[in-house]
Parts: sequence; structure tokens; C-alpha cells
Amino acid sequence: MLAKKARAAALKSATDQVQQVLALRDQALQTRQAVLKKRASQTAGARLAARAAAPALTSTAQAFVAAYGGLPSAGILVAEGDSWFDYPGTDILKQLEDQHGFEVESVAHRGDPVEAMAYEGGQLQAFARTLENVLLRRGVLPRAILLSGGGNDVAGSDFHVLLNHAESTAPGLNQTIVRGLIEERLQAAYVNILDTVTQICVARMGQPLPILLHGYDYPVPDGRGFWGGWGPLPGPWLAPGFEQKGYHDLAQRKALARQLIDAFNVMLAEVVARPEYAHVQYVDLRGTLPTDGPYRTWWANELHPTPKGFGRVADRFAALLVPA
Repeated sequence: MLAKKARAAALKSATDQVQQVLALRDQALQTRQAVLKKRASQTAGARLAARAAAPALTSTAQAFVAAYGGLPSAGILVAEGDSWFDYPGTDILKQLEDQHGFEVESVAHRGDPVEAMAYEGGQLQAFARTLENVLLRRGVLPRAILLSGGGNDVAGSDFHVLLNHAESTAPGLNQTIVRGLIEERLQAAYVNILDTVTQICVARMGQPLPILLHGYDYPVPDGRGFWGGWGPLPGPWLAPGFEQKGYHDLAQRKALARQLIDAFNVMLAEVVARPEYAHVQYVDLRGTLPTDGPYRTWWANELHPTPKGFGRVADRFAALLVPA
């Protein structure tokens, strides 16, 4: 838990960041408004000509709209995150659209660590722009904000740092390093994201919006990467670190990965339990997907579910978004 002094500093940092983002967005919106006003000053004839030049819907397009465009959506979701929200083929967001009827506006980008999402401003500015577009162009409030992050901060080329060597006097996770990573760095990053996202929602929407975040499921560190180890996020992400530190048994690897995921989930649950985050819900995905037997039916590789697996994960989100 962040100390009181550190919490105050973090909140001030988030507020400063929000003010910078909103100032940039206000400037962009003012420029856009000026351009539109200039265009609106065209003569009526020019406007009519421009309208007449717009292509009419073809019969095929009209049939498509008639078949699929008549039913209301389950609501608009705005998402910020990593590859669980931005995965080739399908992911949680695509499943929420196709299987649960939501409309999703996403600024998620595969490979982004949660610290970059919190402090570097790229996704945050894109998030503010997306909120504005939903409000200005559709005139509605999003149903919820979805957040996904942390996996890239833990797994990857530096994963071995979290492990003591299997032949050392204290094999397993190095608890000092794990606590520093999860309970300090990642907790501070998540607090920053929640503070900035909440403040942007209040500034633009007049109220906090519901936020859902998750802590991943237990992975299987079997050495499988994306499409055999090549592509936009190749992997493997865990097995090389385990090999480097002398852990060759899959059951032992799974047990250590389970401990790490548990520590991450505990941290998120503690953050969400704070009174200032009453509008935030934590989606506990642990145990959603099998890690034994025909687990490859559910896990496409070490870190990402198959389409079937993403479908089951999306069901957990939908259960909170549309309570029975």
C-alpha cells in the first residue's frame, strides 16, 4: 500500500498529467471547431453541391444495414491496454463485440507495458480523444472503461531477474524483487492510470465512469510463442527465463508462474478496494482456463488464450457489465 505522502505525490502527478492532456485536447478541439465554422460559412449552393456529391447507398449496402444495423448495442466500452485487448485474430474486446453485443472503442496496443501506459502519455491522450469522440459524435456516455496491463512488465527478456537459480540455497521467486516490481512499481503505475482516467472522465463526462481491470489467468510456461515464435509478438516469454535459471520441469514452472500471478492479482484487488475507487471493479480471471490436460485448446501460447479461451475470458467481463 502506498504511504500517505507517496499517495499525495502520486495524485498530484496524475492531476498534472491530466491537465496537460486536457490542455492539448482542448487546443485540438478548438482548432477543429474553427475549421468546421469556416466550412459552415460556405454558400448554401456550395453546401448543397457537396451533399449531392456524396455517394448514395447501394442496394447491397442498404441490405447489409437492414440485416445488421437495426438493433441497439449493449453499450459503448472504451478500452486501454495490452495484447489481451489487441491480439491478432481475436481478443477480449472482439469477443465482447461479437458474442455480447457491445460497441468497443479501443486505444489498446499489444506489447505496451503498464508503466508506459501510465506515464508516457500516448495511450492516455488517445483515450481522452476517444472519450470525446463518443460524447461529441454519439451524444452518449460509455457504459464502462476497460483496462488491461502488467503482463509485459513481468514477462519477457528480463523475466529471469525475478527468479533465484534452481540450484541456489533459496530456489524459486526472489520475493524481494517481486515485491519491488509488483507492490511498488506496478501498483504505483496502476494508481496513476486509475487517477488519470477517473479525472479525465470527470472533466469530460461530469462523473467517474465504471472501470473494469483484470489480473490475467495462470499461464503455462511450455515454451510456445506466437505462431511458433515469430510475428507481431513472437515469444516465448517465460520459458527462456526458466531455462536460464535451471527450471526445466513444466510442473515446477507452472507453480512458480502461479505464485507470480497470485501476487499480481492480490495487488490489484487491494488497490481496487480503496474507498476512492468505488467505481472500479476487479475481474479475477484466475482459474478461468485449464492449465492441465488438453490445455492447448484454451491457451494459444504461453501468455495468450485461443479464440475459445478469449471467449471464456470475455464472458467474465460480460457477467459484470450485464449482471444477471
